[in-house]
Amino acid sequence: MDKNVKHIGIFTSGGDSPGMNAALYGAAKAAESHGIKITGIRRGFEGMIDGDFVELKAKALQEAVHRGGTLLKTARSERFRTLGGRKAALQKLEEKEVDALIAIGGDGTFNGLLAFEEICKLPTIGIPGTIDNDLTGSDFTLGFDTAVNTAIQSIDKIRDTAESHNRIFLVEVMGRDSGYIAIHSGLGTGADGILIPESGDDFVRLLETVRHYHSEEALIVVVSEGDELGVGLVAEKIREVNPGVDLRITTLGHVQRGGSPTAADRMLGIRLGAAAVEALLAGESAAMAGLINNQLSLTPFEQVVKQHRVSEELEGLMKMFNT
Repeated sequence: MDKNVKHIGIFTSGGDSPGMNAALYGAAKAAESHGIKITGIRRGFEGMIDGDFVELKAKALQEAVHRGGTLLKTARSERFRTLGGRKAALQKLEEKEVDALIAIGGDGTFNGLLAFEEICKLPTIGIPGTIDNDLTGSDFTLGFDTAVNTAIQSIDKIRDTAESHNRIFLVEVMGRDSGYIAIHSGLGTGADGILIPESGDDFVRLLETVRHYHSEEALIVVVSEGDELGVGLVAEKIREVNPGVDLRITTLGHVQRGGSPTAADRMLGIRLGAAAVEALLAGESAAMAGLINNQLSLTPFEQVVKQHRVSEELEGLMKMFNT
């Protein structure tokens, strides 16, 4: 055990995702079991610069495992992008006598920690917190399972009204650079079409389907927000090939980020929170804790990059069911 680690600072950064509070609980419980103090840093890097610290206790966090969002709040920090901002953050950490950091966020958060290494020698471990599931180093990221379940519940309800009126519905889900939410929610709801940023020829097949659509039944198309066409242009092209269709657009938006985390996200958060503490005590640094084949793993921050393509298997399934 690294005896130099006596006081861990932990924060959430970037977009919030369900399961972050579970990760805080897992980290706090693991730290307390080793007699290590753990302090929360509110509002991410921005709060670090301002010295916005709060003591964390596992007992209090235990009661928040079921809550979405993050008790520590989150923010993006332009000040931390500057050397002056990072120096100010380091000064606050030194004043608080924090000697290790755990960050819950996405690749932007981990890139921030890499930049911080230029002046800060504190060991750092990351936990993947993003609903998009677009990071290497973990099969699933915190919040993805909850977001997919939220999207599925919404699309199921949309199908009820779509079938009552024999309408086409375009349902936009989150996923700026990744189609994981769209594929999982689309396949899981029996959608008639799925459009994602990683694939371009699916739109051509969709137009052929719509061209021969005669309003005899509902038609559901799930569109990832990062799809280069955009849901508005998709609607426009559909009306061009079949002017008589009754078409509606629904954007699910930030509802996918909220809500009580699923059992999978709660367990993922607890496991990765505890694993992050154990990694620090083992002398690890500048790496993200994740699960690969349900086994804990560490991936260096330099290798944690956004996945801009879904797996070949999932893309193959999508093409199969889009025909």
